[in-house]
Amino acid sequence: MNKFISILAVSAVMLLTSTSALSETQVVILGTGTPVPDHTRAGAGVAIVYENQAYVFDVGGGVVQRAIEASSHLGIPALFPANIQHVFITHLHSDHMLDLVELAWTLWWRRTSQISVWGPTGLEAMAKGMYEMMNADVMIRSSGAQTVVNPGFYRIIPTEIEEGVIFTNDGVTVEAFTVAHGDISPAFGYRVTTPDKVVVISGDTSYSEKLTEMAKGADVLVHEVISNEGVSELSEDWRLYHSRSHTVTSELARVATEARPDLLVLYHVLFYGAPVETALTEVQALYDGEVVLANDLDVF
Repeated sequence: MNKFISILAVSAVMLLTSTSALSETQVVILGTGTPVPDHTRAGAGVAIVYENQAYVFDVGGGVVQRAIEASSHLGIPALFPANIQHVFITHLHSDHMLDLVELAWTLWWRRTSQISVWGPTGLEAMAKGMYEMMNADVMIRSSGAQTVVNPGFYRIIPTEIEEGVIFTNDGVTVEAFTVAHGDISPAFGYRVTTPDKVVVISGDTSYSEKLTEMAKGADVLVHEVISNEGVSELSEDWRLYHSRSHTVTSELARVATEARPDLLVLYHVLFYGAPVETALTEVQALYDGEVVLANDLDVF
């Protein structure tokens, strides 16, 4: 009898552990790159996974392949492309949304739901362009012998947003806020709240007081970065552009010092001719909190 009770107790612990693991929020880095081609880094993309649902922020080039890898190699089925239902775009630069068409068209003929996409003004026009570009694929698959479960499910459900809470579902809240990304307006960052984590994603931005305020109390701040050493080697016009559009390491250290997230994760890493590690070491020289330089497929 005691042995039977012991087995039951162990089984109960295993079940509770499994359920707890499913409920824990995961931050999956799908892409850490920039418009500068880098074979080790896909374009920008971050997924927040909670209760087997994925909330994807930006889908730069290569992000869909990273999502496939995460679903198979990391055991996160919510990131299999046909399972992704929620996408949030920070701004309409190519390195943040080139894979939206690939995501929408991957196995669209087998989808059980359309993808809902939130993002800045221009999203609806971009969606129409996607449909026109891919019309031949839709016509061929829809008119042939291939079985198409839901003929219209390649179409996304676009919502053009403003600042504020834009999404709530099953304990997950997404709040958008504007950031300063040069001439790109609007550009957004996002604060995501789940039952066990607060995650803030910067998108592309120069130093932002608004972002600093939104990041206070965050468990994880995923923030873009540009190496001071790398940018110092650029021409004057490029240095001016980056000063208005991106956050150099010294300014990011200031953001982190004021916001004090539990973990600062560096992504969208611009380093040019400097070693990529300078993006990390330069922040660490000025900030005493926990900070990591993310690679594609890191999980936090």
